[in-house]
Amino acid sequence: MTLTRIKLERFTAFETLDVRFSPGVNLFIGANGTGKTHVLKAAYAACDVSKRPDDTLASKLVRTFRPYEERLGRLAHRTTGSTKATVEVYRGNEKLRISFTNHTKGPEQAKSAGLVAWRTTPIESAYIPVKEMLANAPGFRSLYATRDIHFEEIYADIVDRAYRPALRGPHDALRKKLLGIVQKVVDGKVTTKGETFFLKNKGGDLEFTLLAEGMRKLALLWLLIQNGTLLEGSVLFWDEPEANLNPKVMRVLVEILLELQRGGVQIFIATHDYVLLKEFDLQRKPGDAVTFHGLHRDEGGVVRHQSAGALEGLDQNAIRDTFSDLYDREIRRSLGS
Repeated sequence: MTLTRIKLERFTAFETLDVRFSPGVNLFIGANGTGKTHVLKAAYAACDVSKRPDDTLASKLVRTFRPYEERLGRLAHRTTGSTKATVEVYRGNEKLRISFTNHTKGPEQAKSAGLVAWRTTPIESAYIPVKEMLANAPGFRSLYATRDIHFEEIYADIVDRAYRPALRGPHDALRKKLLGIVQKVVDGKVTTKGETFFLKNKGGDLEFTLLAEGMRKLALLWLLIQNGTLLEGSVLFWDEPEANLNPKVMRVLVEILLELQRGGVQIFIATHDYVLLKEFDLQRKPGDAVTFHGLHRDEGGVVRHQSAGALEGLDQNAIRDTFSDLYDREIRRSLGS
């Protein structure tokens, strides 16, 4: 069962936010500081905690956001005086909820509800952060487990997902198709020697530290498909997939992501890239579940939200407006104005 909704009250950038999710692809756009990544992280934390029997949503949020001194209360929306923050994530009729104040210190002080029922159906998920981690993976897991280093846990989580061995048995038709597409783009398969990742092709083994960062991200996607992390019923979160990727690759990337959602993978993307958004607009077929979520600040500085089934349906779209402005300026220059 997919995530269906998130409600945030006085949490980080938001005074209030209520977003209903598409079961397929959810694209979050907006200017810097409007909370796109925070929505993804909160939803991911709810997914990941479903598979951790000794964990809580409050603890996972602290490790995912890494507030100063690990104080949960610092995730409350900044205001004068006391304030109470709530996070609610829905999956059909199930709801996982926590509440805390800006004075809350440890996550054990948060009030929570719904965790027992939430864990009855664990959610497989993966969060791909903006910074690529596989080139830095050797030794990272042991370091993270034994030392207090100030890395958000999403980095350790994605390294763990990448090291998973492949599933037993032959690949189904969808996985085989997607793996072939990615292999063609990156020109090889991913292998490991010890904790080091390599791209293996006809030329031999190329360590990831020598591979272009954009290609490393696609190679990571190959791994997640190959080892079965991204199967029907799983959830993929990807923060700015366009980072370090040539725009020519966007067409293939969107093709892969749309095929994943047709195979039952729910996808959440935060992006600033117009090419990526237009590729989703152009490539989606009837029956594809693609929703665009726009975040913007009103004149009072409050973050507002709007969802639409088409990119043109968003009244506030900083990416579209910027590209329109560039086009207008180029026309004026060509006319000698």
